[in-house]
Amino acid sequence: MASTTAAAYPDEKAAGYNGPQSVDAPQGERDFFVAVNNASDGEDYDNVPQKKRQLGIFSVVLLIFNRVVGTGIFATPATILRSGGSVGMSFMMWLIGAFIAMAGTAVYMEFGTGLPRNGGEKNYLEYIYRHPKFLITCTFGTYAALLGWCAGNSLVFGEYIIVAARQEPTQWNTRGIAFAVITFAFIVHTTAFKWGLRLQNLLGSFKVGLLLFVALSGFAALAGRVRVDPKPDNFSNAFEGTGDINANAFVNGMYSVIWSYIGYSNANYALTEIKNPVRTLRIAGPLAIGVITVLYMLVNVAYFAAVPKEEILTGGRTVAAAFFRNMFGPTAERALSVFVALSALGNILSVLFSQGRVVQELAREGVLPFSSFFASNRPFGAPMAGLGLQWAMSLVIILAPPPGDAFNLVVNLVSYPLTIINSAISGGLILLYTPFLEHWDWNPPFRASLPVVVFFFVANVFLAVAPLIPPAPERTVYLDLPYYLHVVISIGIFTLGAFYWLVWVKILPKFGNYKLERVWVKQADGVSRAVITKTRL
Repeated sequence: MASTTAAAYPDEKAAGYNGPQSVDAPQGERDFFVAVNNASDGEDYDNVPQKKRQLGIFSVVLLIFNRVVGTGIFATPATILRSGGSVGMSFMMWLIGAFIAMAGTAVYMEFGTGLPRNGGEKNYLEYIYRHPKFLITCTFGTYAALLGWCAGNSLVFGEYIIVAARQEPTQWNTRGIAFAVITFAFIVHTTAFKWGLRLQNLLGSFKVGLLLFVALSGFAALAGRVRVDPKPDNFSNAFEGTGDINANAFVNGMYSVIWSYIGYSNANYALTEIKNPVRTLRIAGPLAIGVITVLYMLVNVAYFAAVPKEEILTGGRTVAAAFFRNMFGPTAERALSVFVALSALGNILSVLFSQGRVVQELAREGVLPFSSFFASNRPFGAPMAGLGLQWAMSLVIILAPPPGDAFNLVVNLVSYPLTIINSAISGGLILLYTPFLEHWDWNPPFRASLPVVVFFFVANVFLAVAPLIPPAPERTVYLDLPYYLHVVISIGIFTLGAFYWLVWVKILPKFGNYKLERVWVKQADGVSRAVITKTRL
């Protein structure tokens, strides 16, 4: 007779889990939890106790805002301008990025209201791509665990701190400070995570005020109140230089835009805690992305009104500092540099906090090697191992690339794999819309609509394919690295996940005389979750 042994971890009681208790999958799902019905009030989707749902509309808006707004709007305008070739095209790229983010928000709203559980993309990919069993789980797990999500903002933090100290940024002092700040974030979230949450929430509120201040200052710049002579004239012949753009350069610029918008799906990782998820997502998602888009466009207007085009191109990632210098003088430049660094710190804390828990959840499900270790909350009641893996991966990406290429490689290594994930998700949603798959009973309370999903799918496929086209020498995004390196690394990460699946799901069970199955267990808080277990044959 086959026996099932659920995974157990040393301190799961501290994490709210009292050991394995087999439960039926809600609403009769045979393999993967599907919480879909025709209700519109958001109260009957699954077995989550209502006391568990504590996040309202305002909290969800901030959850999205804090993840999206990091340093992209402060650090990427020069890269986008160089890729687009003109001021006008750079604005068009920001606008295209906004449309992609809005379409992505709608897609994630549909999946979030249809599958209102914590986990985000992992849940949606597993629901769509069920065969071969566990393959998509392994590839996504490798992607989520091995990318250094905090590396980009850590480098920007280092550059702006050095500018504030009136020093010249170099590869070593920038990377040294980047190492220090991500280590600080790791220590805070590991040993005093409540203070880490308070700090990141405080910095999140601060960055809203900073963006508003820069945006409003742009109106004064448009009126000619700048401290440079001659005054910038970037809006005359705004599209001059656009003609020689090519697909590769355009896409690399779009990656910087997309990196600045990453986070519109952030609420989908906390759906178990959201009150009335359908109504909340319908309001909070569009509201957050709409406000961010308006602020981003106004901030770009401010930059181009106060900083000459040539200075933006030569200033690299310190365009915001140049804006404050030209508007308010050198002292203000130093202050702004500190402000941008604080914004970066808030994003580093937020991203490390969430990604460390993604690693822990993958381990608690039994997907990762050494799952007991990575699922642990020892010794300080926080996922130290999961946070530590993200810390280590970020350091590799910070330190490995050659000077001058580190930041752009980091941005592309975050953005490019995400385009592949989004292509798979939106392509799968198109399949769910087709009549011959009606037996899946996909009937979520919110629909993104087929044209929106198709636009999101086509945009992401283009962003995934275009980097394979060789760029013009003057348009290459890297100084010393091959233009396709981020593509190769990204595909390598997904391939590694497939290889891990082959070993973990096919080879080892064959020799060990067992098979892997997903069972449902109920935690002490009343919420069920899936665990992958070994069933003896």
